[in-house]
Amino acid sequence: MKGYNMDTDTLIRLALEEDIGPGDHTSLSTISAGATRRVHLLIKEQGILAGIPVAEKVFARVDPDIRMNVLITDGTRVNTGDIAFTAEGKAISLLMSERVLLNFMQRLSGIATYTRLMADRIGDLPARIMDTRKTTPLLRELEKYAVRVGGGLNHRFGLYDMILIKDNHVDFAGGISKAITRAREYLEVHPLDLKIEIEVRNQTELNEVLNEGGVDRIMLDNFHPAELRKAVEKIGKRYETEASGGITLENVREYAETGVDFISVGALTHHIRSLDMSLKAIKP
Repeated sequence: MKGYNMDTDTLIRLALEEDIGPGDHTSLSTISAGATRRVHLLIKEQGILAGIPVAEKVFARVDPDIRMNVLITDGTRVNTGDIAFTAEGKAISLLMSERVLLNFMQRLSGIATYTRLMADRIGDLPARIMDTRKTTPLLRELEKYAVRVGGGLNHRFGLYDMILIKDNHVDFAGGISKAITRAREYLEVHPLDLKIEIEVRNQTELNEVLNEGGVDRIMLDNFHPAELRKAVEKIGKRYETEASGGITLENVREYAETGVDFISVGALTHHIRSLDMSLKAIKP
């Protein structure tokens, strides 16, 4: 789904303009204009590769004559020393592409790697790992793509593709019942096919939602696993369930074992470490 996010081509154009500005004076001053060279993308630590299509677009934007040979595709587990792709073209063009290409691929691969770690911890259980809106401004589409590459699911893309009633909405609306009623009335008036999810902070709020009804999913925020299990059992199969808040690699399995349907983890996109890789010249 592409919603209202900045398209990748525009994002790449702006990133290159930010980096190159009026010219890569280092390369222009030290490399012959017509010189051609080959490079490869060297993987320097174990992880999940993501961002090959972005690399292709970066090269094409800088110089359509660059020829890229993909050796490893997105979603593949990579190890130190692996070569993800090779590329050949004007040396100056390759150098102008280098940093923007690496910035994208390292971050996206880091997200995919962390997502895969999370997903693998609960791979034999029904619960699925989801991302959140805690993304880098303007990079949401790419970062959510990396989550999918890593085996996770995308939550809503923005404020426009789901009604998610959170604590502030409840407080501003005057309570859970009023918030749900207004959301349902809004959907009756406007021609929108949107699901309604509501966040609850404790068992009392959960009981209010169950008494009111009218939602599709209940987000159980900052519930400890034992408390979450009771809540999931109380909800039964009437509504989808989602756990959020304080979920880490160390405890994600404990949360998944409660029977919850989805586990949303903001850290997938806002608290990750980029995967180490380099674009290296291939000696003739």
